Amino acid sequence: MIDLTGAESDPRLFDIMSTMRAMRRIKPDPVPEGLVERLVEAATWGPSGGNMQRFEYVVVTDRDVMARLAPLWKRCVDAYLATTGALAPEGMDTAAYGRMVAAIEYQRDHFADTPVLVIPCYQFPAPRVTEEGYLASAQALGPVATQRMMDTQERFMALAEGSCVYPGVQNLLLAARGLGLAANITIWHLMLEEEWKQALGIPEDMRTFAAIPVGWPMGNFGPVRRRPVSEVVHRDRW
Repeated sequence: MIDLTGAESDPRLFDIMSTMRAMRRIKPDPVPEGLVERLVEAATWGPSGGNMQRFEYVVVTDRDVMARLAPLWKRCVDAYLATTGALAPEGMDTAAYGRMVAAIEYQRDHFADTPVLVIPCYQFPAPRVTEEGYLASAQALGPVATQRMMDTQERFMALAEGSCVYPGVQNLLLAARGLGLAANITIWHLMLEEEWKQALGIPEDMRTFAAIPVGWPMGNFGPVRRRPVSEVVHRDRW
């Protein structure tokens, strides 16, 4: 535990962050619309590249729509559990992993009862760079780095858009925890993204970045279990 004695910090915020488990077992009880709007408002407070604010949020609360999404969710979860999720990560206690899988399966089997589902979307506009701008950029980077940048442009753009979305998603998760709501971030829907977009009327050229179920928790929050800071920090260089 890090000593925060004398630090100007909000202990409530740190308590929220340290007890914000991925809560997959949620009640079917509805979430008041005012709270849903507060979650999205918190998400919009996240940083946005160039302050473009190109984010959009699809919020599903209609039970008929949720029921139509449930089969898609099941297919994605089953695909995950058959591949990446088939075995516990190296070093993770198998019993703990079994409990997590059980929670994933519970959420899968009760997805139609999910009170709220939030789909964050984002897309950069077409670039507005002149030929002179490209030449100046190439001169600043140098020929080798310019070629490397061109070769990794797809990854760069994906990370650039993600950096405009995921801080807002974290805000939403923190806000949910602060309001006593359970939530967890998933990207499994990307395995069937086109089907999800069709089901929700999301434009083909719009990218989706997560599917976040939200509701009142059945269990208790935190504490989270994470590696200690001493194991993850590299001071001044790797």
